[in-house]
Amino acid sequence: MGQRLSGGRSCLDVPGRFLPQPPQPPPPVRRKLALLFAMLCLWLYMFLYSCAGSCTAAPGLLLLGSGSRAAHAQPALVTAPNETFPKMPFRASLAAGKDKTVVAGSQEEQSPEAPDSPSPISSFFSGSGSKQLPQAIIIGVKKGGTRALLEFLRVHPDVRAVGAEPHFFDRSYHKGLAWYRDLMPRTLEGQITMEKTPSYFVTREAPARISAMSKDTKLIVVVRDPVTRAISDYTQTLSKRPDIPSFESLTFRNRSAGLIDTSWSAIQIGLYAKHLEPWLRHFPLGQMLFVSGERLVSDPAGELRRVQDFLGLKRIITDKHFYFNQTKGFPCLKKAEGSGKPHCLGKTKGRAHPAIAREVLRQLRDFYRPFNRKFYQMTGRDFGWD
Repeated sequence: MGQRLSGGRSCLDVPGRFLPQPPQPPPPVRRKLALLFAMLCLWLYMFLYSCAGSCTAAPGLLLLGSGSRAAHAQPALVTAPNETFPKMPFRASLAAGKDKTVVAGSQEEQSPEAPDSPSPISSFFSGSGSKQLPQAIIIGVKKGGTRALLEFLRVHPDVRAVGAEPHFFDRSYHKGLAWYRDLMPRTLEGQITMEKTPSYFVTREAPARISAMSKDTKLIVVVRDPVTRAISDYTQTLSKRPDIPSFESLTFRNRSAGLIDTSWSAIQIGLYAKHLEPWLRHFPLGQMLFVSGERLVSDPAGELRRVQDFLGLKRIITDKHFYFNQTKGFPCLKKAEGSGKPHCLGKTKGRAHPAIAREVLRQLRDFYRPFNRKFYQMTGRDFGWD
């Protein structure tokens, strides 16, 4: 044991016999678990950091689904003080062959309480965004081209819209903003929520009610030659009630005197200047966009360019999205939202209008002319109907 070998080295110093072996790497499973734990810690840190703003607004622990108004400032929800609105909706009824517009009184009901916005945490776990009150609304007009505009806009990836007309601000206001918001589609950050209900434009209470929801709401009005619009309106009613009186008999209160019956809603809706006045008391003109129903047919890409600019969207919808359908007489989409197939509006759109006597058309154009000119002045755009 104690003997030394030649060269003065001990047997314990012989290379490779008793030297300790280098440390072996950990098994693959342990390495993977360590990496997974590190990633989990990093993700948890980033998640809590991003949610810190909303968590501080709520006392106690984080609760899924508990919203914070401060976390979602858009759209701004305000309640108009000391305002009361009647719960009577806008309706139209046909009496003796005429559908009369019932306009509610001037007294306004109190705006429903603004609901809490969904929390960022619940939105995170839902994985599909959150429901927001609309930032833009197509408010009119009936038979002006509102459905076509909405369908065209839905091609844009940053637009999410309700398909059916909610009729919240004219018929269902008493149900509250929480009910209204629940109708909306889910949106992601950067997307716009929209809806369209053409009767809002002629509903006296709608401007104050929308302003109470959010003063920043952008409003779009699709307008059309009021004479052509009235005939289109009558054609729609005729398709549902073939027994109604003729267009001429409904148009005039006194045919021999040429007195136009403005109580008939088909005529009344076309008084655009009159209906615009209450909107301008609640919204600046720059927050409203007036789309030409005629140009929506002749140059859909041009009008959509204006709409996209107004909404602050990238100009994605262009000429390449449309083709003209000779049978229907208006443009259709080459590819609809969520589909690779061409899409035209349904059979209820593009109905053939009944023949109307030239003298009746002339009298109607004379009647609408001063209202049209005032509307041109109010909007700063000549639509060329005269």
